[in-house]
Amino acid sequence: MSFLRVLLAIIFPPLAVLDEGCGSILIVFILTLAGWIPGVIAALIILNRR
Repeated sequence: MSFLRVLLAIIFPPLAVLDEGCGSILIVFILTLAGWIPGVIAALIILNRR
């Protein structure tokens, strides 16, 4: 997990998981619409799996 990815996950979570696949982008986007914090947490978890 690079510093740029973490920063991007905090600012705009769906953009941080852009290369993880359509399902990940959709999940993070929906969670970001529901609330910013769940989107950030989901993006960080997905990025940490790599």
